[in-house]
Amino acid sequence: MKIISYNINGIRAAVRKGIIDWLSAVNADIVCLQEIKATPEQIDLSLFKSIGYQYIVWNPAQKKGYSGTAILSKFPVENIKTQFNDAIIDKEGRIIVAEINNLTVVNAYFPSGAAKPERQQIKLEFLKKYIQIIQPCKNRETILCGDFNICHKPIDIHDPIRLNGVPGFTPEERQWMDEITTDEGFVDSFRNFNQAPGNYTWWSYMAKARERNAGWRIDYQLVSKTLNSKVIDCKHLVKAAHSDHCPVLLTIEE
Repeated sequence: MKIISYNINGIRAAVRKGIIDWLSAVNADIVCLQEIKATPEQIDLSLFKSIGYQYIVWNPAQKKGYSGTAILSKFPVENIKTQFNDAIIDKEGRIIVAEINNLTVVNAYFPSGAAKPERQQIKLEFLKKYIQIIQPCKNRETILCGDFNICHKPIDIHDPIRLNGVPGFTPEERQWMDEITTDEGFVDSFRNFNQAPGNYTWWSYMAKARERNAGWRIDYQLVSKTLNSKVIDCKHLVKAAHSDHCPVLLTIEE
């Protein structure tokens, strides 16, 4: 089974850039999207159904053209939850929890703290709430995927000395990632297979960052210990060019 996580930075723009044909060719079973920036009325969902994704969860932000998450699936999607009694998460469409083919999938678009200090505080509050949300999932076969807007370790960012302490690479955020991957018991699937430097998932549109590979690894597919033994591979699809992010592809035994 193949699961893709992809911050597409606007689904309408991604469609114009050929994402439908790309999805058809990659042929993943489940696609988790972040930063969709569109309501169902603003995008023709039949485009996804025409390539096999009959089950769609669309979780847009209340604010038009902003944030939002979605799941496209070839399997029925059950026990869907998008509301968590949290103003930011609920209004900005930031998290979907669902059960698909005996898996629990948590698809999330974490806030960025880069815009202004108050957004960084919102992000830190989001991290606390996220821990609460995933508590019931720890002992199931669970995937935590999405754009975390956090680089965990120096290897995950192109200039760790200069960028140390900036939002997305602060001690608090990195310690939180430690907690997820130790105390909470989730495994960083990509690093299980690839410990090499220079592997990133996001590049600024400025200063030819992608061309220079001046990137950040902020998109993850973390798996519970109960699922980890079934993971076959996890890799970055860096040639995909619909966004300033690249997709992360997780392959597991069915």
